[in-house]
Formats: sequence, C-alpha cells, structure tokens
Amino acid sequence: MSSEAPLLELVDVSKHYEGPEGAAPPVLRGVSLGVEAGESLAIVGPSGCGKSTLLNLIGALDRPSGGAVLFKGQDISALNDKNLAQLRNREIGFVFQLHHLLPQCTALENVLVPTLVAGGKGDAPEPRARGLLERVGLGERLDYLPGQLSGGERQRVAVVRALINRPSLLLADEPTGSLDHAAADNLADLLVELNREEKVALILVTHALDLAAKMGRVLELRDGVLRTGPTS
Repeated sequence: MSSEAPLLELVDVSKHYEGPEGAAPPVLRGVSLGVEAGESLAIVGPSGCGKSTLLNLIGALDRPSGGAVLFKGQDISALNDKNLAQLRNREIGFVFQLHHLLPQCTALENVLVPTLVAGGKGDAPEPRARGLLERVGLGERLDYLPGQLSGGERQRVAVVRALINRPSLLLADEPTGSLDHAAADNLADLLVELNREEKVALILVTHALDLAAKMGRVLELRDGVLRTGPTS
C-alpha cells in the first residue's frame, strides 16, 4: 500500500433496505476496503450475500446507509445526482453479466455512446474505439449489430464501451456468468490484460473461483462482512 490515499476507500460501510415493518437486517455490516490505482480485486461469496449491492455502492449507483465511500479522497455519497452522474461517466466503467448493448446500434456505435455525454479523455473517441475493438479481436466486426455477434463478442464490446472514456476504475458484475467456458476464459484473460495495459483498477464480483484467482487479491463477502477469500 502506498502512503498516498488509495483510489477507492470504503470506511465502515453498511447498507440496509426498508421493509414493510421498517429496516430489514443489514446487507452489509462495517465493510472497509482500500483499492489502489491499477490494482485488480475479486469479490466472491454465495448468491444473495450482497456482492452486487457492494459493487453498486462502489460505483455510485446507490448510497450507503452508514459509513463513507471515498473516491480519490472525496466522499461520493455527499455528491448530488448530477455530480454522481458525471463521476460515473468519466471515472468508472461498468460491465454487467448481460451486455446491455443497444440492439439497433453497431458495435462501434455502442462503444461510442458514453462519449456522447462526456468526451473521452485524451484521444478523440472514435479512433480510440476502433483501436480498442481491434485490440479485443473485433476489428472486423465494427459494423456488426449485437444480434450478429456471439455472446463472447458482445461482452467484449461491453468491455470496450466501459473503457472508452479512460476510467480510473472498472467494475464487473459476474462478467462471464452468461458465457460458455471457452468464452469465459477468453474474457477473463482479456480483463486481466486490459487491467495492466490501460492501468485501470479492476474490481469484479464472481461465483467463478478460477476467474477470481486471476486477480491480484481475492476477498469474500459473507454475512455482510468482507474478509480474505479463497483463491482456488
């Protein structure tokens, strides 16, 4: 760990939801975590343990019930909705189990959608989009619609879309869950390579321990508490 503030820091984070009779039992209890720039981290745990809830808090899609989520030293739970949306667009990339590509748009057009809100940092967005699609083996598929691509190819497009604005943090929620074994392996290796090449911090939640083991660190979420997890 460096002496500087980490890219991401969770401090005693808790989360509960209101039920018909008041607050339900907490999904997360006193979760603390630090993630450095460029690091890779897997979070594993049983279904329903709160992994996706935790990822939503990290990605500023939800707010904690208690504690603080700090991104580059700033408490993001204190930001208003407009500033949160800007943070998500510019600093955080998301990859979900289902690709959520726009069916009427080509692979290239889907990748460019986030740049319509806020232009990518550095290079002009279209050359970067073309270069990244080439990098992930889709250079010949730029003009294909999602329905013309395989499941693995659609997820690769989703990964490139998540990276187009040069985020500092990439979040992946069961990114290989809908893929067959070969496509899942290919995507896992691609995420590891892009984590290194793009120098983007990567946090993924997964049931797949073989995917988790490819990350620099593995943590397990169980009973609302985050602890060092299995690696095999």
